[in-house]
Amino acid sequence: MPEILEGQTVEVQGSAKDPYLLRNVGGVLSCSCPAWRNQSAGIEQRTCKHLRNYCGEEAELARLGGALPDKAVRKPRPVAVASASGGVTSSESAQAASSEPALLLAHTWTTDIDLTGWWMSEKLDGVRAYWDGVQFISRQGNVYQAPAWFIEDLPTDIHLDGELWLSRKGFQRAVSIVRRQDKSEHWKEMTYLVFDAPMVDDAFEARIAYLHQLLGEIGPKYARPHEHERCKGVDHLKEELARVEALGGEGLMLRKPGSRYETGRSHTLLKVKSFHDAEARVVEHLPGTGKHKGRLGALSVELGDGTKFSVGTGFSDAQRENPPAVGSIITFRYQELSDRGVPRFPSFVRLRTDVHELPFNLEHVPAAGRSLNSNAAVLSSAVSVSPAVLATTPPAAPASRPLAASSAAAASKPASASSGSSAAVIGSAAKSAAGIMAPKPAPPAVSATSMVGPARHFEFVEGSSSKFWEVSLNDTQVSVRFGRIGTAGQIKPKSFATARAAKTYHDELIEEKTTKGYKEIGGTGNQDEEDEDEDEDFDGEEDE
Repeated sequence: MPEILEGQTVEVQGSAKDPYLLRNVGGVLSCSCPAWRNQSAGIEQRTCKHLRNYCGEEAELARLGGALPDKAVRKPRPVAVASASGGVTSSESAQAASSEPALLLAHTWTTDIDLTGWWMSEKLDGVRAYWDGVQFISRQGNVYQAPAWFIEDLPTDIHLDGELWLSRKGFQRAVSIVRRQDKSEHWKEMTYLVFDAPMVDDAFEARIAYLHQLLGEIGPKYARPHEHERCKGVDHLKEELARVEALGGEGLMLRKPGSRYETGRSHTLLKVKSFHDAEARVVEHLPGTGKHKGRLGALSVELGDGTKFSVGTGFSDAQRENPPAVGSIITFRYQELSDRGVPRFPSFVRLRTDVHELPFNLEHVPAAGRSLNSNAAVLSSAVSVSPAVLATTPPAAPASRPLAASSAAAASKPASASSGSSAAVIGSAAKSAAGIMAPKPAPPAVSATSMVGPARHFEFVEGSSSKFWEVSLNDTQVSVRFGRIGTAGQIKPKSFATARAAKTYHDELIEEKTTKGYKEIGGTGNQDEEDEDEDEDFDGEEDE
């Protein structure tokens, strides 16, 4: 039977319209079919009928060693729960028996919330992992098989919430390491960055101080606490976001002062990024044109609520040759939602193998429903506070683990990034109350024979097609001129109630045309190519 060599990709025809891809990456065999993707086993312990048919039953049995992967735990064992008063209770009452840990999850920041004084940290593009005193558990309740030497000095009587992290832009490799079941030496590249102590019943300041003291006393080789600082206002937030993203980070996380650890999504934990990330399911491969003729042009995808759109940028040449399979889930990045709830300027980020269900809808408001300017007064009136040193007295430790009064060892640790997820574009320019409340003048009449403003010109030349398309925007008016190159063409104007709605429509038209292969002439250049090159900087990021 044939062998799939290191780095090789093989196409095999299955039941789907498009062939499945068999790959050998780092000695791990994979298949793009749903049966392989949806297994809960470590990636090196998965197989499917396509691998067995291609490599042979005996070869696959020998590779897997005839052993099934371990299943996830079904019930965390009871542990001591610390409180600020020093009391100790059983964690059974704090967390119900479940294969999925009860995690605190973030909402997206909206600018009506003043973040002055909140605890700010960098969002990590790693793998969320809950330490139950015995093992690491994923959000879905799967066990990450860490080597004994990696976890030997972690506490056995305290639950920890953190992230298995490799580096900025290192998400894909981090996933490949932690999902293996062979407890390999590759774990030496990983660090467990701890950002919370779920079983400590106290305010966030007390919990993070407790973590610094606890981990400082133990000194685990492969774990350390996240570092946080106080947000001094919107300018500080923007500066820190720009710094983190320039280094290749995902964004920021903000925690409300005095907040307790809650189960599920909470407005005490907010995500801030310049762009949003979300997941969609691939429903069709759209053929390319121009330089992409003969390979992928765009993915037709669908959100959990049924909204369909195309993702045509962000792909490498290799990904256009071997695109994500129909039925798979991808992460894409976008700027905002249109009035119809369609993501604007979507760009491919990566294939997801750890997500199998889509949320019903995207969690933030559409562009038409969000106003940065309307919140400028709240943000500009923020009172600056100095970057805080955690001075809160840590809560009493469980009786089974005495802690030193000083956390100097923890303070000596290098600063680290901290956890987060996708969020909102930052920036506001204040408008006067009169300017906001004043009624808009009636829009001027639009002639059917002239454009309403400076036009952007696009052309599509391929085979027998030789067409042009122009669009112009002037306040609440959008005008389109189109036809065969060399003719005057025809003009179609359209009016909108607001300038925002007109701008959204204008941008969506441009996106639609560039996705179809139209190239801008004498303007800003090929936006598809610009977006594709820029998006390569974001490969390997993970959202919480």
